Amino acid sequence: MIEQELSGFLGLPDELTRFQSSRVVVVPVPFEATTSYGGGTKYGPDAIIEASHQVEFFDEQLACEPCNMGIFTEDPIDVSGGFDTVARLLRQKAVDLVKADKFALFLGGEHSITAPIVEGIFAQIPQLSVLHFDAHADLRDSYEGLTCSHASVMRRVFEMGVPFCSVGIRSFSKEEYDLINKHDLNIFYAHNIRSDCGWMDEVLNRLSDVVYITFDIDAVDISEVRATGTPEPGGLLWHEIITFLKKLAVSGKKVIAADLVELAPQDHDHTSSFYAARLAYKIVTYCTWQHHKVT
Repeated sequence: MIEQELSGFLGLPDELTRFQSSRVVVVPVPFEATTSYGGGTKYGPDAIIEASHQVEFFDEQLACEPCNMGIFTEDPIDVSGGFDTVARLLRQKAVDLVKADKFALFLGGEHSITAPIVEGIFAQIPQLSVLHFDAHADLRDSYEGLTCSHASVMRRVFEMGVPFCSVGIRSFSKEEYDLINKHDLNIFYAHNIRSDCGWMDEVLNRLSDVVYITFDIDAVDISEVRATGTPEPGGLLWHEIITFLKKLAVSGKKVIAADLVELAPQDHDHTSSFYAARLAYKIVTYCTWQHHKVT
């Protein structure tokens, strides 16, 4: 007997992968142009999708199979035309999926993809705020001469006037430090989170009722994920992340879309890719919690 080759996120059966009936749309974005240390993020989307075929459909915390809401995986975004072309495609894709009432999960690729996605959604939903998980502040005006750099993505979001909270930050420049203090930005440093049990509620209080999540995988501690171009010690741990996502789910806020970026898969490290795949499934599960019973 020849087994059918799995395709798409989670390798779901056909009846759960039809666009019209699916609540979630996964959009691979294998874009990499401004990475400044370790490369390979362009392989991230494929690695996450491949690893997701090993993820159980059943969620141990919700006691259900969230994938039954339907998850459609699109063909990868065409990244051959450079950042400006990719940005235009991402803005339009974000608008189209919001109008279609789909929850979109964009799989990067490098972190620079976030800015045009947020720009497209913000034009449709001006009450939007951004929940940013990262090791780095990403608030440089430019980096290595590029204003579209992965190290400048939250600076572009800031300039759009979109409010945001950054969680897990533990690496930034003097330029970024000065900007943070001048504008009293909502930065939740990793070292403070360890000693402040109320940080989750504080983050929720500072977000608007409509939220976009951008999750740079280097927000996670290197003891759990190492396959990223700019790893930093002292990061977030799995149960902290999942606990917070659950609190966000039951808070009454609407998470409109999300991205998961900066996985740079390595041949000898299946753990990081599987972690990213499992996190991706948890993100879509909790961000569409009204389809499930949250206990």
